[in-house]
Amino acid sequence: MIYTGITRLDPATGTSTVADARVGAGEERRDGRGLLLVPGFVDLHAHLREPGFEESETVATGARAALAGGFTTICAMPNTEPALDAPGLVAELLARAEAARGARVLVIGAITRGRQGKELADLVELAAAGCVAFSDDGAPVADARLFRHALEYATVTGLPLIEHPQDLALSGRGVMHEGVTSAALGLAGMPAAAEDGAVGRDLALARETGARLHLAHLSTAGSVELVRRAKAEGLAVTAEVAPHHLALTDEWVAGSRTCAWETAPAPRVMAYDSATKVNPPLRTAADVRACWAGLADGTIDAIATDHAPHASIRKDVEYQEAAFGISGFETALPLLLGGVRAGWASLATVVAALTVGPSRVLSRPLTPGDWVVVDPELEWTVDVTAFASKGRNTPLAGRRLRGKVVLAAVGDEIRYDARDAGMGR
Repeated sequence: MIYTGITRLDPATGTSTVADARVGAGEERRDGRGLLLVPGFVDLHAHLREPGFEESETVATGARAALAGGFTTICAMPNTEPALDAPGLVAELLARAEAARGARVLVIGAITRGRQGKELADLVELAAAGCVAFSDDGAPVADARLFRHALEYATVTGLPLIEHPQDLALSGRGVMHEGVTSAALGLAGMPAAAEDGAVGRDLALARETGARLHLAHLSTAGSVELVRRAKAEGLAVTAEVAPHHLALTDEWVAGSRTCAWETAPAPRVMAYDSATKVNPPLRTAADVRACWAGLADGTIDAIATDHAPHASIRKDVEYQEAAFGISGFETALPLLLGGVRAGWASLATVVAALTVGPSRVLSRPLTPGDWVVVDPELEWTVDVTAFASKGRNTPLAGRRLRGKVVLAAVGDEIRYDARDAGMGR
């Protein structure tokens, strides 16, 4: 296929060129004016739910949904049932991913057996089985001594340890950010200090061990600043932020549907929409701006979706009882482009955080044959019934968004074409 007049953006250098470009095979010619050709996105943080929770997602549905969002490589988190803490489980998941013929799937192994936080899994064996990193994710390792040992063992493998920074004693039974909005709604809050304190502990242990530490889904101004200082000190720390923490605030729990950069308020909806319940929680507008600032100055290395699909039985319940998580693959890009249009970061910065940033975290080069074509001006309405993911849990349902992936290829094989989904140009 040949695109005429397409803009090719190189995220490694931030430069762009407009020219004809051949992508994949064939001689079909398409008008590429106004379109972007970029490397396939790499998602460091996704929940594919298989094995154990196939009613919410499978490797196959998740890998296809990822392509619709432009993610040609995704990292599967280990909070499955059973947890991904043994080589045989890793091999089985990789085999299912290969059969799915969607996005490439990499596996993040559990830090502790069963993600119970009591004894380390065999990190060396997991690395040999193909794991690219280790994490207990939603079950942060509370025992500081055990976490220190995990950092030391991870150093032997050369792979990063990914931590969900949260002091569970402080966050308690909170269901949203602790602040003015939670007080008004009468919901138990999760204070910013629960994240900030955990980040401080993790950085102190990384300093002592010299290990590679990656901090997942930062959401507070305080944690961003702590990472900024740690990097200035020379620590081997990297960090990610999720699209929903770059676009939505805790006021969405109260019914707001105005993105952080929008000056004209969007029509409100009913409060207590469980689709807004995520961990870490949606924070304040000041925290959102701090996350964008961290992205712009390089404090934050990567944008990761934290794609967390759930079956309706776990989300269509009272707010306090609902599961945490947002289905994020298919809406990530337009949220990020909204911040770019607002001038909060450059397009090159955002694309780099979706490509070269996460590849550096994993110490894996981008695959040349993985690429996506983006129409940054294509407007579309979020119809959850049309999602490739089984997860319909997004507060963006019915929202008009701008920007869409129109083609995605893995190994130069086109595996997603928006025209097949009725969204062609």
